[in-house]
Amino acid sequence: MNSDDSVLPIILEHDGPVASIIINDSTRRNALGRETFSLISKYCDAIDKDLSCGALVIRGADGHFCSGAVRSILDEAGADPLQSENFILLSSIYDAVARIGSVKVPVIAAVRGAAVGAGFNLALVADVRIVSLTAKLVSGFAPIGMHPGGGHFNLLTRSASREVAAATSFFSTPISGERALQLGLAWEALDDSEVDQRALALAHEVAKDPALARAMKRTLITTVDTTWQVATDAERSIQMWSLRRKHEAP
Repeated sequence: MNSDDSVLPIILEHDGPVASIIINDSTRRNALGRETFSLISKYCDAIDKDLSCGALVIRGADGHFCSGAVRSILDEAGADPLQSENFILLSSIYDAVARIGSVKVPVIAAVRGAAVGAGFNLALVADVRIVSLTAKLVSGFAPIGMHPGGGHFNLLTRSASREVAAATSFFSTPISGERALQLGLAWEALDDSEVDQRALALAHEVAKDPALARAMKRTLITTVDTTWQVATDAERSIQMWSLRRKHEAP
């Protein structure tokens, strides 16, 4: 990281084969502003092209994960949501979140503090979530009179269940890290001080073999909504590739 990068609202760091995208706007509890959207896409493009990179950790600076979209963006778009520029602006929030979800390496979210609205979506698009016991995962749309967006119901259902999606979105009750673990919304719930290092350790584990990590991520994405037989057929050739590669290794 260059010294000038510390003032950017989104930072990209590398530790060997592991990349970290850090939301870096703690004065707004790491809300997503319009200046962050292009940076997220830029960094994800760079990660996809860097074949030595085998995993990505997404986290927030200073103990916050992401408090959602900057409210002024929602207010601005709400004046006339179907006006072309406002429609594009609102869509760009979810496009940035979706870009994290489509990156070609395994993604681990290190969730400390609050993950609200679009910030909750950002955690949900990760492949694995490591959360603080004191974290607060909040749908946050209904209390401000806004219908959920960004595939919120789908992401919650895929991660947990229809009932979790319904209750979380309808009631917007904050979910603690411990409760998130019980509901299947997180892989591990740890003391706050342990979250970032645990996420990085897991990322380094899978990133030891970047090519295999990318192959597994691709298969996960392409088979998650298909039948068992189609998934078996899809995995066969990639498994054969991995066996041959192992056999030919010096």
